[in-house]
Amino acid sequence: MAISYKELGFVNTREMFKKAMDGGYAVPAYNFNNMEQIQAIINGCGQSRSPVILQVSKGARNYANATLLLNMGKGAVEMARELGYSIPIALHLDHGDSYELCVSCIESGFSSIMIDGSHLSYQENVELTRKVVEYSHRHDVTVEGELGILAGIEDDVAAARSTYTQPEEVEDFVKKTGVDSLAISIGTSHGAYKFKPEQCTLSKECILTPPPLRFDILEEIEKRIPGFPIVLHGASSVLLKYVDLINSNGGALADAVGIPEDQLRKAARSAVCKINIDSDGRLVITAMIRKIFKEKPAEFDPRKYLGPARDELMKMIIEKNKNVLGSADRY
Repeated sequence: MAISYKELGFVNTREMFKKAMDGGYAVPAYNFNNMEQIQAIINGCGQSRSPVILQVSKGARNYANATLLLNMGKGAVEMARELGYSIPIALHLDHGDSYELCVSCIESGFSSIMIDGSHLSYQENVELTRKVVEYSHRHDVTVEGELGILAGIEDDVAAARSTYTQPEEVEDFVKKTGVDSLAISIGTSHGAYKFKPEQCTLSKECILTPPPLRFDILEEIEKRIPGFPIVLHGASSVLLKYVDLINSNGGALADAVGIPEDQLRKAARSAVCKINIDSDGRLVITAMIRKIFKEKPAEFDPRKYLGPARDELMKMIIEKNKNVLGSADRY
């Protein structure tokens, strides 16, 4: 039986994005797969008084089970209320790849949907996106489309190279599809290995610095669709301290490079009003678990290693909201 996101206490992203654009910040979209991640996201955003988009990929939905996921989302909203967090929470499908998946998510309480037709021809992308929009809007669910392709690997999404968004296409795409927001490609990338070493410069501290984002493309898009919500995917910074922690405790993340946080803050002051963060959360959790396993090899209670991982993820989320996205203290 279909259930509305409003019954669960979620909101769609329409008002969230309007406030973000007016305020010069970006709403964080944090991916989650399990209980500890969702606890960290709700507590981190609640304590920093930031709006939040709980983001679920197709792979995460399959992993968690759709019914269990629905109730985890409902529990997250109730937990936030019990703790006195008066923040808006959206439940969003990340990289939906079919009309049928989008419909299934809407019927199970999602308040926001991404339909990713970027791998299709332009006309096929328009047609698929418009079909999803027509169904979603009948249920007051907001829709994110995508133009351009991000390189990298994340769950079921994989591409060998980036294709920058063509500014001359965005106005036509938005008009024909009716989407509420648009994910663009300006140099971000999925996963922890966003750039090859040869694409980066090496600082005196031996830190790889990736090429800058294409803000010229972003500015041209803003001119063509003024006031329209823009989304950045693949925007984890691949924080060096967690990469080092993983590698010093038996990991092997050589040449992992992310998006510099100062570039993300610059983007958040523009029409970019949603920034996706997934890999950084994975790195934090992996780093803490590896650290505990090395320091306490006899430990076998999951609460003793998942708990500290959850708490560290919460700290990272608060830091991101305050200093990178600018979304803290908005509610």
